[in-house]
Amino acid sequence: MATKKKDIQPFCHYEEFKKKYNKTIFLRRHRYGLFSIFTIVLLTAFFSGNAFAQNKSQMVRLAKLVIDSTQLENYKAALKEEIETSVRLEPGVLTLYAVSEKEHPTHITILEIYADRDAYKAHLQTPQFIKYKNGTKDMVRSLELVETLPIVPGMKIK
Repeated sequence: MATKKKDIQPFCHYEEFKKKYNKTIFLRRHRYGLFSIFTIVLLTAFFSGNAFAQNKSQMVRLAKLVIDSTQLENYKAALKEEIETSVRLEPGVLTLYAVSEKEHPTHITILEIYADRDAYKAHLQTPQFIKYKNGTKDMVRSLELVETLPIVPGMKIK
């Protein structure tokens, strides 16, 4: 019986050696690939964290307006000028996107995305916004500003 145990033990040691040897060979063969994957994971985590932190500070809101139907075309022209100028000149204005309802064309909603609250405050002081606000104050029947939280932060508009 003792002989059988000795016969079995070297076999077990061989299997353990084989497993360790194969693992060592695998790691040696793939060390650069594993290092690359590890580096990519770390960089992705780092840059995703920065992007999330950036998007976390973004200010996103909806402006819901009802416009006087007799002034609708004049309002659209003023809004178009203000949006185009703001997006072109202000780096903190990320998106200003206006839509009107099909059934109620005087109901306009503007998606506003600013880099942060400071960018929004700066936007309110620009000549184009002041011109828009003063020029359209008699056209706007109602205004509702809705603070929002993005469901998919960082989503890019194509």
